[in-house]
Amino acid sequence: MARAHGRDREVVGKRLKEAGLKFTHQRLAIYEALAATVMHPTAEEVYGRVKEAYPMLSLNTVYMTLDTLKTLGLIQEMRFLDNSARYDANVDAHHHVICLGCRKIEDFDDAALDRVQPPPSIRRSYRLIKHSVEFYGYCGACQKQGE
Repeated sequence: MARAHGRDREVVGKRLKEAGLKFTHQRLAIYEALAATVMHPTAEEVYGRVKEAYPMLSLNTVYMTLDTLKTLGLIQEMRFLDNSARYDANVDAHHHVICLGCRKIEDFDDAALDRVQPPPSIRRSYRLIKHSVEFYGYCGACQKQGE
């Protein structure tokens, strides 16, 4: 779910300031590029979306900014099928369904999955922070192509 850009500016600015970092238009643009999509882009895809407005932007700056935003809890990094890093501005608890054909990733909420508890052996061995469930299959478009 995309967020309102006015709120983005406030939240990003506040978190950066609390961390002793500068608020820059490039950092905000990178965050907003993520907040405006549900597609879980790679760093390269974020770079492609922001580069037009900021032609002097480097891919390295995008990587560093994504890492900063992740550290500040403003975005999350996920790794799916090919283990490449993908980013999401939706940091609320949610789950994913991933198409094995076109690699589309969709978010979904499910209260029953939110309540899933790991076995006692895992709870004794780990201090769990969060969890998410991933389903893998073929989206409708890929199913039609395979027919």
